[in-house]
Amino acid sequence: MKAAVLYDTNKPLKIDTLEFSALKYGQVLVKIAYSGICHSQLMEVRGKRGEDKWLPHLLGHEATGIVQEVSKGVTKVKKGDRVVLGWIKADGIDAQCAEYFNNNQVINSGKVTTFNEYSIVSENRLIKLDKEIPLDEGVLFGCAIPTGAGIIINEINPKENSIIAIFGLGGIGLSALMATKLYKFKKIIAIDIEDKKLTLAKEFGATHTINSKKQNVKEEILKLTSNQGVEYSVEASGVAQVIELAFNSVKKEGGLCVFASHPQNGDLIKLDPHDLICGKQIKGSWGGACYPDRDLPKFFELYKQGKLPLHKLLEKRYTLEEVNQALDDLENRKVTRPLLEIDTKLEEER
Repeated sequence: MKAAVLYDTNKPLKIDTLEFSALKYGQVLVKIAYSGICHSQLMEVRGKRGEDKWLPHLLGHEATGIVQEVSKGVTKVKKGDRVVLGWIKADGIDAQCAEYFNNNQVINSGKVTTFNEYSIVSENRLIKLDKEIPLDEGVLFGCAIPTGAGIIINEINPKENSIIAIFGLGGIGLSALMATKLYKFKKIIAIDIEDKKLTLAKEFGATHTINSKKQNVKEEILKLTSNQGVEYSVEASGVAQVIELAFNSVKKEGGLCVFASHPQNGDLIKLDPHDLICGKQIKGSWGGACYPDRDLPKFFELYKQGKLPLHKLLEKRYTLEEVNQALDDLENRKVTRPLLEIDTKLEEER
């Protein structure tokens, strides 16, 4: 199979032809149709997650595909099933990580990888994809939707007529914004540095937008909240200073900031302890506290009801051979959520 391999950090991925061995207990062989590219992979490739002890290795944790083969012990999926691949643990066997080979060189892998034509996946990183959802849009159920929407539904569960601010309108931020439609907010404030994304945010339900390059975010939020601050803030920009800003934007006596972003290794956030004493709260989110077997069927239904317009997030597509261009475009904010088209014929065959 062809795969994009990271041999050295801060260097382009190399497209190589790899071999893989027979499946081991709890593993599933999937032919990949589409893969998303998350900020997390960009951080890995650019060497911003600290020392990488697993080089060389494969990448990717959000995809759709068709099951080709299942190993002993696997009962959750069968050959021919359409599936979502994701990094959040679900039901099923937590199988060992797969290994691939370039001649005699071992190419490491996690429980799931997606920048490859075929993937050996642990059973508990798979969910059957609803038959009414196309494989391309279904990719976003692997990471962006469970994390972003999960923050709103599972971790915030907002009170009626409250005010929320969402910082950073990438895949996770926009997914969180989509989920706000399920609740009766008084105001929904979207913050980013790009007018294009702020325009999109209005289509997704934002009542107010702030361009943080052109406006003072804290001052604008205070104007919109009678100098109180918001009840909730969601931070998804990947910048430590923005986490601080999101925390500083919530009100005293119960305001909650939830962040899911991934600043580069070594970056720290600085908070005033007095704000914590005054009742402000902050917490990190691990995948939106999502339990895939419980939550993804709910998200599938929201999609079918037209409440998750995922096609608007996938504005640019790339081949596997164009993966480095996709990473560059993500880094340079030219695209919200790059989509790798690895085998589009799988959709036609279903």
